[in-house]
Amino acid sequence: MKALGLRPPLVDSPLRREKVPSEFDPFEELEKFVTEDMRKTYSEKVIDHFLNPRNLGELGDADGFGKVTGPCGDTMQICLKVKDGKIIDAKFMTDGCGTTIACGSMTTELVKGKAVTEALRITQDGILKSLDGLPEDDIHCSLLAANTLKEALRHYLSLQKEPWKRAYRRVESFRASR
Repeated sequence: MKALGLRPPLVDSPLRREKVPSEFDPFEELEKFVTEDMRKTYSEKVIDHFLNPRNLGELGDADGFGKVTGPCGDTMQICLKVKDGKIIDAKFMTDGCGTTIACGSMTTELVKGKAVTEALRITQDGILKSLDGLPEDDIHCSLLAANTLKEALRHYLSLQKEPWKRAYRRVESFRASR
């Protein structure tokens, strides 16, 4: 393009204030390099859920909530919305690594649309299989996701047995937001 006296097209880079010619965009090159390097270790599903996490966020009116810190220090929380015994929505948040993000994303995808009793059967192995496996060093991330889901389901079931706890939780949330 330069030989023809043409300027390359400009690309908006979210990390830069100015527009950068696309053929010189170092972030695009870095992303390609990192993605290729990830493919040596992780499945396409893991990479996809890490780069494009599903159901990331919180549910303000959650019916079930779980928050667990794993042995590596990563913390995950899962919020569930349940209607007529069926999980209609699920969101997760984490401060963890890419593998933890992928595991949280996959877990929320697995649980949506399932009855609570079915969701109780989602295990670490089920999450691993859904992601087409993880390296040995990252398997604990799937355990964190499974344990966080179990905690959110336990919370939901305890609120079903003792509905007064929901009112208490609203008061606590109100106090925390002030």
